[in-house]
Amino acid sequence: MEMTSGIEDTSENRTREYTFTQSDFERIKKLIYKHAGISLSASKQNMVYSRLARRVRANGLNSFKDYLGFLEKGNSEEWEAFTNALTTNLTAFFREQHHFPIFEKHLEQRKNQKKIQLWCSASSTGEEPYSMAMAVTNAFKSMTPPVHILATDLDTNVLAKAQLGIYSLDRLEKIPKEKLRQFFLKGKGHHAGSARVRPELRNMITFRQLNLLDEVWPIRGPFDAIFCRNVMIYFDKPTQYKILKKFVPLLAPDGLLFAGHSESFQHASDLFKLREKTVYELAHK
Repeated sequence: MEMTSGIEDTSENRTREYTFTQSDFERIKKLIYKHAGISLSASKQNMVYSRLARRVRANGLNSFKDYLGFLEKGNSEEWEAFTNALTTNLTAFFREQHHFPIFEKHLEQRKNQKKIQLWCSASSTGEEPYSMAMAVTNAFKSMTPPVHILATDLDTNVLAKAQLGIYSLDRLEKIPKEKLRQFFLKGKGHHAGSARVRPELRNMITFRQLNLLDEVWPIRGPFDAIFCRNVMIYFDKPTQYKILKKFVPLLAPDGLLFAGHSESFQHASDLFKLREKTVYELAHK
């Protein structure tokens, strides 16, 4: 007897609040790929269920089938909630630490420029752009350097958190104490147990929603550096190439592109060449 593959007939599915079929999962895969370019593997089924079950419940619907039908009718607010729910936002201050000495040296070589533009293309909850801002102040030995950082993300919820710039102290554990004193204000009263980034850092950054899959990006270069770290792992190679191609005219001729530790752009060697570990420069300047 031939057994059907899928997730319909598992004990886990029978105990779930809502029926979640293989067909539902395949529809979700197609929708999130089309809308956000994210490729979901079969191993993500449980994650998808747990995150989207909240959306089924929030909309007062009885099944994933009903929810997906509702979504496909074009409710823009629900599309945003759907995308936000499936976007993974793992981040930390000074992640990929080996990048920052390279980044600071790159900035020091630009001290004579009137204005330096930087882009963090996956801001998440703000740890990355604020780490960039701290590195900038270190390179310029000033809290008010001639630098502007554009920080974008697909997820509007994380951007709102980033804009606030308030973090629990356990999120700041890896930051040296002298940097904490220099760049953060410790919370008091009902804000005890958290800290807020200093206004000088926040003033350096503009947070904006942007989908890297959009045909047109409403931003202007040239950027002296682009941070696009641990983002491309969610896209397939053709989508990666399409995004990288759009980075090319936005990067200054001697600008740098910083990638994540598990990301390689060998398939785009006509666009970018490796300069140092996960640091790229334009293939043709």
